[in-house]
Amino acid sequence: MTIARAELIDTDITRWYHCVLRCVRGASLLGEGDFDRKQWIENQLEELTQKFAISIAGFAILDNQVHLLARLDTDVVESWSDEEVVLRWGRVIPPRDEKRRVLAPTQEWARGRLREGTVVATARERLASISWFMKCLKEPLSRLANRRDGTRGSFFEGRFRSVAILDDKALLATCASIDLIPVVEGLALVPRAGSHTSIKRRIDHASAQRAATNRKVAKRGGPRVDARTVGREESAWLCPIERGRGANSTREGMFEGLTLDDYVLILNYTARFLREGEAPISRPLKEVFARLEIRPERWHTLLINLSSERPLGRLFSVSRERLREVSEHFGIRLSPNLGGCPTE
Repeated sequence: MTIARAELIDTDITRWYHCVLRCVRGASLLGEGDFDRKQWIENQLEELTQKFAISIAGFAILDNQVHLLARLDTDVVESWSDEEVVLRWGRVIPPRDEKRRVLAPTQEWARGRLREGTVVATARERLASISWFMKCLKEPLSRLANRRDGTRGSFFEGRFRSVAILDDKALLATCASIDLIPVVEGLALVPRAGSHTSIKRRIDHASAQRAATNRKVAKRGGPRVDARTVGREESAWLCPIERGRGANSTREGMFEGLTLDDYVLILNYTARFLREGEAPISRPLKEVFARLEIRPERWHTLLINLSSERPLGRLFSVSRERLREVSEHFGIRLSPNLGGCPTE
């Protein structure tokens, strides 16, 4: 039986959700057409995160589906003024003139809208809604692709799938499994070689940042910056891997004490393990696993299950106690926990 989205999403339980959007009938519609539809989605994700109070921490765009790891920043949307809320919503759904031409939302237009009763409350709610975020991701591409192909009908399935991520270890495993989809599907040998994934975007951003820094220091005659010194993701549109590093950090990250370099170590190791069935664990990676209190054998089982059974059910946790607690909250009697992921 279909469950209302309002009953699937509860930010009091968790702000993190793994969302999956599929093309109709499993068709490879994102790999077709006279323009790069995957790049269009990637660009649209970046644009939407600048408008909504929703952060994207992971994505993988395939020929027939899109995987997203999203965080609902309800505290952020509550901090916006009424005028900012109306202006942001005006950028999502622009005003139009009498001839239906799109107009840029102005402060004067926003002040006029503020006089209309429930506009602010409605816009504030929608700017923190994953359903509206996905709607604004799906519909423009559907209309554009149909127009360019000279056809009609649905492009994506009517509903997207969402799984609540209940703890940090489950969050790390979900993020890694999304970034590793091209490796699992045989589309890439290493994570960064997969096109249209969050890990490729992160590494490309870090490389560009390092190159820009080296150009600046070269002019001053200073030493070059090596790869590991560029761990900050403050200027990237994706949610940073590391949570709140230093007094100058202005963005909320994902994990305490886990840098982008650490995350890349985990991904490269896991990719080799999934490909070959075994992989050596380097000393730096052992230190990362020890710091995160992750046992390699449990990590192996977790990622194998996620790679073969994604995603099932409504909830995902590596803690049996946490899973039972949230299942009782939602009235769920049986939870597949993503096909039997290991519990602690």
